Amino acid sequence: MRETLVLNASFEPLATVSLRRAVVLVMQDKAVVEQAHPGLRIRASAVEVPVPRVIRLSRYVRVPFRRQAPWTRRGVLVRDRHRCAYCGRRATTVDHVLPRSRGGADSWLNTVAACAEDNHRKADRTPEQAGMRLLTRPFEPTPSESLLFALGADSRAALPSWPAQPA
Repeated sequence: MRETLVLNASFEPLATVSLRRAVVLVMQDKAVVEQAHPGLRIRASAVEVPVPRVIRLSRYVRVPFRRQAPWTRRGVLVRDRHRCAYCGRRATTVDHVLPRSRGGADSWLNTVAACAEDNHRKADRTPEQAGMRLLTRPFEPTPSESLLFALGADSRAALPSWPAQPA
């Protein structure tokens, strides 16, 4: 399912939503399409809407300041690009570097994406005890980085060009 970036009325990124939710916001005049997928349109009997990549809310939404991106299993997989931290193959599970049974927490710095085989092989041990080494170290993404990861972008350069902010 395609993800659509939602911008506040002030052009600051807020979240990513499904294509369906983005179209509903546009149809209800709660948002406008800032950037669409070239050549793609959604058609109904009386309406034709471009497939949105980026939408901007029509009214400003006040958002509380968030210092940390919330930890989620999906967030860990996206942060690690669905690659196993032990062998580099496709990851489908999340592994705790310090197992939960030994006091390890569900946190950005204690979890990595792992393939099922390596997760099972490591079991209830630390990587050192299991004789495994991490190819990449876990890190805590900022809220804006987690939005970029959700969109599949490695950096700001990979984002579409933004419309000029109104003066």
